[in-house]
Amino acid sequence: MQLNDSQNKAVRHDTGPALVLAGPGSGKTRVITERVRYLISKCKVRPEHILVVTFTKAAAIEMKERYISSYGNAGVWFGTFHSIFFLILRSAYGYSASDIIKEDEKRKVISDAFGHFDFDNDSEKDIITDIINEISFVKSKRYDIDSYYSLKCPAEQFQYIYRQYDKYLRKKRKIDFDDMLVYTYELFAARKDILAGWQNRFRYILVDEFQDINSIQYDIVKMLAEPENNLFAVGDDDQSIYGFRGSDPSFMQKYTTDYRDAKKIILDVNYRCSGNIMNSAARLIKHNDVRLDKNIVPYKDAGYAVDIKGFETPADEYREVYKLVDRYINDGAGYNDIAVLYRTNMQPQPLISKFLEYNIPVKMKEGAPNIYDHFIAKDMFAYIKLALGYKDMKDFLRIMNKPKRYLSRDAVSMSELDYDRIAAVYEDKPWMIDRIYQMQQDISDIFAMKPLKGLRFIEKVIGYSDYLKEYSEYRNIPYENLSEVFEQLCTLASDYGKYTDWMDSVDEYVKWQNKGKTETVSGVNMMTLHGSKGLEFDNVIIIDVNEDIIPHKMSTADEQLEEERRMLYVGMTRAKKRLHLFYSKNRYNHPCMPSRFINEL
Repeated sequence: MQLNDSQNKAVRHDTGPALVLAGPGSGKTRVITERVRYLISKCKVRPEHILVVTFTKAAAIEMKERYISSYGNAGVWFGTFHSIFFLILRSAYGYSASDIIKEDEKRKVISDAFGHFDFDNDSEKDIITDIINEISFVKSKRYDIDSYYSLKCPAEQFQYIYRQYDKYLRKKRKIDFDDMLVYTYELFAARKDILAGWQNRFRYILVDEFQDINSIQYDIVKMLAEPENNLFAVGDDDQSIYGFRGSDPSFMQKYTTDYRDAKKIILDVNYRCSGNIMNSAARLIKHNDVRLDKNIVPYKDAGYAVDIKGFETPADEYREVYKLVDRYINDGAGYNDIAVLYRTNMQPQPLISKFLEYNIPVKMKEGAPNIYDHFIAKDMFAYIKLALGYKDMKDFLRIMNKPKRYLSRDAVSMSELDYDRIAAVYEDKPWMIDRIYQMQQDISDIFAMKPLKGLRFIEKVIGYSDYLKEYSEYRNIPYENLSEVFEQLCTLASDYGKYTDWMDSVDEYVKWQNKGKTETVSGVNMMTLHGSKGLEFDNVIIIDVNEDIIPHKMSTADEQLEEERRMLYVGMTRAKKRLHLFYSKNRYNHPCMPSRFINEL
């Protein structure tokens, strides 16, 4: 297919800055590779003076391979921000690959720092990744750690963990991926001679997915591009969905301010989606106020109408997903042609279990979620096992003070659970004896209940929700986050009439996960909306398009709501032929609303 007019304009841009607004499916990768060829063949630019920067290693490899297959290996630089900046640091400071801290080493250092505080061992696992991401966010924004207030734990705790991690890196002469950015910026700011050398090498800079750039990346690229400012920025502010990493679509607007003479080109033809899909997505995204104006038009015919359906419960919704997938397969579609998208990684577990039950292969781009690893799930199964007559003290120790019963570990120093022996320790405290036997009775009552009723009993009658509220306060975690995990467990439990059947199902799920079958060659693609970016499928099903899910209940500020809208826009524009948006009318025994975004389509 020949280049269209706007693609040609972008490719044939001469010198100076250019901002290319590339809508979904508009051929931006081809534009970048064709522009590289044009610079070499028509503008006589030496290949080694051209730098193409991407955000992921996979994107850099794909772009390089696509270029080489068409035009041969001409010595052009292709790489991620991190790989290019590490090259610069290696040249300046002699860093090697062994100096980059490994992920497991990083987690251990942060885990050791956690040990300074009185943390629950199980809950520590659940937030370590969040803390790592937050450290990355602080570095990318160059925030002053002394005045930064964490969203994940009390400020003084986060600051201590941050400093311990930083101290370890300096002591071991290690760097992490964020340091690659910080150190490169500091190097260029302090050593103009070194900066000039790299400016002379990279005379033409092309940046893919420019909407994902963060503050420090933007500043470094801007420094590198001087003085000629041959900075060719390609992206789509409507697809900026990585705010948690520090990316901000406003940098595309800042680009137009910083480079007032920049040529602005809009790749306005979508070659991927049918007309109905693209037009629905366009109506949605136009409700965002902070965006560069553009009108993306579909190249394809109208095709199938966007299918929007509500169901009484999530179970009904997921049952329809299974039927729909089965119908697609019977009509000749391949499993790889189908994608199920969702807002958070915990959402799909009931659906995955349903697929496994019906022998439908599943392919998980981001790995299979396992809610059973969460401390709340472990607490629930400890209660259940005790109710079933298990006498393992590990289970009892786990839940004896969830909620608070003021039981001492010294009172339960026995190999097998015996309530009478525990009560005997408190013979001079009748209120404690009452408390112990009430606990025994409560656990016994769980036995006669179905799994869902049993969980509700633990939550409301035994008082586990009180424990979660206390815990959320102590840990500075929104209670809603913990409540959501509990409700997900309730959704899973509702499929079973017996505890033993549920436990057998859990065992099967874990076995499947441990076998690595999530990376099967062929399977229904299941991924978050974040994970779907850059991909495309014939048939896309987006589940749980409900208020408080899409947009997420924690997204209340205007800029957060706009990012949630962009996220749905990205998900919708992954679909080439058919798009389904499903929501539930009731969740966890409470009425719920379809997403506000559905009314905007």
